[in-house]
Amino acid sequence: MANPLKIKVINQSHHALPEYATDFSAGVDLRAFIEKSILLEPFQRVIVPTGLFIELPKGYEAQIRPRSGLAIKYGITVLNSPGTIDADYRGEIKIILINLSQSEFLITDGERICQMVVAKHETVQFELVSELEQSERGEGGFGSTGKK
Repeated sequence: MANPLKIKVINQSHHALPEYATDFSAGVDLRAFIEKSILLEPFQRVIVPTGLFIELPKGYEAQIRPRSGLAIKYGITVLNSPGTIDADYRGEIKIILINLSQSEFLITDGERICQMVVAKHETVQFELVSELEQSERGEGGFGSTGKK
């Protein structure tokens, strides 16, 4: 990996800093930093602290995404997926989880609850116009390209 982007981080948890599981991983897993376990009932949502605070450079965001294993095995997902952490946010990273299953799920301290992807983004300037250039798709929206 050539010259990775350096991100300043404060870790108030007792867990190790997030790290990539493999050389090709896009995201790092974030862990719950909680004093006592949280029993997440079916269709209940909760905010789970991580103990992490980051400083992103301008032009970057951190995206909070579900972990696929928690989603398929237990129905646990990130409610506002992907959640965005803006470069000027300095508060603790907290994760909004929801239980979409019909069974309770116990969140324990140190549990890997989501993944975080740091990504570059563009800042745009909107230009007011009276019409847009035509495209092959046109105004076709939800499902307009078919099922298969």
